Amino acid sequence: MASGGKILILKLHDRRLSLLLNGSRLLSARAQSDTAVAVGDICIGKVQNISRNINAAFIDLGNKYLTFLPITDAATAYVLNRRPDGSIKTGDEVLVQVIKEPMKTKLAGVTTRLSLTGQYAVVGVKPAGLRDGVQVSSKLDAEKQTHFRGLEELRKISERYRLIVRTNAGNLDSGETLLEEAETLADTLTHILEIAPSRTCYSCLYRNKPDYVSFVENAYRTEYEEVITDLPEVYDTLREPCRKADIPLRLYEDSLLPLYKLYAVEQRLQELTDKKVWLKSGGYLVIEPTEALISIDVNTGKYEAGKDKEETFYRINREAAEMIALHLRARNLSGMILVDFINQKSKEQETELLEYMRALLKRDPIPAKALDMTALGLMELTRKKVAPSLAEQLRSR
Repeated sequence: MASGGKILILKLHDRRLSLLLNGSRLLSARAQSDTAVAVGDICIGKVQNISRNINAAFIDLGNKYLTFLPITDAATAYVLNRRPDGSIKTGDEVLVQVIKEPMKTKLAGVTTRLSLTGQYAVVGVKPAGLRDGVQVSSKLDAEKQTHFRGLEELRKISERYRLIVRTNAGNLDSGETLLEEAETLADTLTHILEIAPSRTCYSCLYRNKPDYVSFVENAYRTEYEEVITDLPEVYDTLREPCRKADIPLRLYEDSLLPLYKLYAVEQRLQELTDKKVWLKSGGYLVIEPTEALISIDVNTGKYEAGKDKEETFYRINREAAEMIALHLRARNLSGMILVDFINQKSKEQETELLEYMRALLKRDPIPAKALDMTALGLMELTRKKVAPSLAEQLRSR
């Protein structure tokens, strides 16, 4: 377990912040305002329009809150106002789940492939052709994977639904807690599908847990020791899930020194929105998000090279790689990322740097990859888009 790691949940200005701190580093951050519809919610929406040229349907969830549904989801759509036939039409009332927040000019994304996520398991509607069997996170060791796949109770759930065992289940001493959660998720999903035909359009059949609960559940348990909040309502909501997961929870009540000041939250957030990031060596990064991609430039800065200049450049590049992996996660940067490392003559060191970056990105809870080096010597990275960047979260109204 990480020494001194903490999750802080607090209010700053008009945002509720969820922060994962480990020592002096802010590993992950989430800024959330109160919205009518949140990721994970399951609602009955109405098809307002179908655009064949972009293979999408636009679904109204009520109050003209338009969302984007890929036409490929039509085959699995739960159409409630007529007999389903594998297609969707304008005016159809369909059961959808919000899977992506609106980003910049893009609408929120929805899917007809419903699933419920817990701390240790994901239970979802089974796609056509998927064979029975428990799916287990590849990040768990082989022994744990074999153990979970062999649990008879989990196998029974997988006969009805798609069942995925998450990485966090690796911290469990037995399968009882995992089984209890998986059964609860399966029962909840069954209930949603049963009541949907009797509900009116624009009804919300399932409200996802608050964002801070998901933040706690999705954080690697090895990265923090306790959860601290100065919000009584958050404390009350987290008491039961933290008790079940054996996570220490503390309500901070010192009015003379607010929680955000104690942990210098404003300064930490400023560091995550600045373009320039200093390295311990004296070098620095310049992080520039654009509409098309994110560019990151690595500079030697104040560092004075010794006798072996190439070895010096390699050390700075490795330090930069570590900081880049940290900031991609902390800033929630995603999409296509190009990194201009300090040029090195050695192809062997260039390959070693690429492999090192790949190893660093495997630690990220969000899928991220280092693909290759371009002909111009730029490293190509990708990181899955699941939410707006931290800067966008702090700016949005």
